[in-house]
Amino acid sequence: MRELVDVFYKERSIVNHQIASYDDFLRNRLQRIVDGTIIGQEEEGMKRGYIYPEIEGYKIRFGKIKVGLPQVKEADGTERELTPMEARLRDLTYEAPVELEFIPVKNEVEYEPETVRIGELPIMVKSLRCNISQRVLEEKLDRPLSEEDYRKELQQKQEDPLDPGGYFISNGTERVLITVEDLAPNRVLVERSSRYGTDVEVAKVFSQREGYRALTVVEKRKDGMLMVSLPTTYGQIPLIVLLRALGMENDKEIVDVICVDPKMEPYVLANIEECAKEYSIATKEEAVAYLGKKFAGGQAKEYRVKRVETIMDRHLLAHLGNDPQDRLKKAIFVARMGMAVLELALGKREQDDKDHYANKRLKLAGDLMEDLFRVAFTA
Repeated sequence: MRELVDVFYKERSIVNHQIASYDDFLRNRLQRIVDGTIIGQEEEGMKRGYIYPEIEGYKIRFGKIKVGLPQVKEADGTERELTPMEARLRDLTYEAPVELEFIPVKNEVEYEPETVRIGELPIMVKSLRCNISQRVLEEKLDRPLSEEDYRKELQQKQEDPLDPGGYFISNGTERVLITVEDLAPNRVLVERSSRYGTDVEVAKVFSQREGYRALTVVEKRKDGMLMVSLPTTYGQIPLIVLLRALGMENDKEIVDVICVDPKMEPYVLANIEECAKEYSIATKEEAVAYLGKKFAGGQAKEYRVKRVETIMDRHLLAHLGNDPQDRLKKAIFVARMGMAVLELALGKREQDDKDHYANKRLKLAGDLMEDLFRVAFTA
């Protein structure tokens, strides 16, 4: 077994997962963030990857983003290559310039692109853009390096050949990003929760898309009513009302989607009846009007409708899409959450173990840097 472990770590370093994650951030995720960003007051018809200044017919498209190699700017203004050892000795940050193409577009005609330096990015030692990585050294020398040649090159740069890398250097201090455990996004988890001395069955999902993360909760009250808590709103609304607002108006369709067991039907039919009697809601328009009064009471009718549509399209289960045609998918997903709650209440399934690794995700260096860059770029 020891021999197998030795062979594995000879091929892959002990921090390979962190370096691979950071390299993926440099290769793919930076450009994905840029391409998915809209800067300006969002309106219908706006495309991602553009800046919309308040000038009619004029916009700026984001082009390619490029990360250079680490360098240092001296007192006389000159810039030159920076190695990790020099950064340690001179209390410098091991970082590289980031450049982005800006392409002016006037009346849908693109003009000459301009490349602008938008900042610096901390570079992980031994990563894709590190000055002592084997790939970068081979590009500079214009020849492949054997293991022995690479070892000699590192020694010439006063680096330890046995140093695996996988860390950053900030003001001369080596810094490591700690892996973060997080609940798996876009996955329904059911549990029993104690409220006011009573156990209630709850289904939760953390919907995540392009850095936006929001919690949606479905729970069964003591009286059997299925209630939903939506992102960016206060209080709960009946599940049936939400399903109708999302376009699922037919009672039979609602029963068919939620009920996988005949024992569930009395609960669902009771919810449908209560929705009609207590709230007088049987159509999509009535459901939207009710939600508008709840979420934007006192506002004009057009604003109330717009507010409800924004919540349903932008905030509710964002991973399923943010267009009006995605609402039916969201209705089915929320209905399935209601089904999971009833399954737990009827003893058809067990609670999900939040500590089980199947229900968790590990956020590595690339994931953490992605979150930071998205916030910095869109701020």
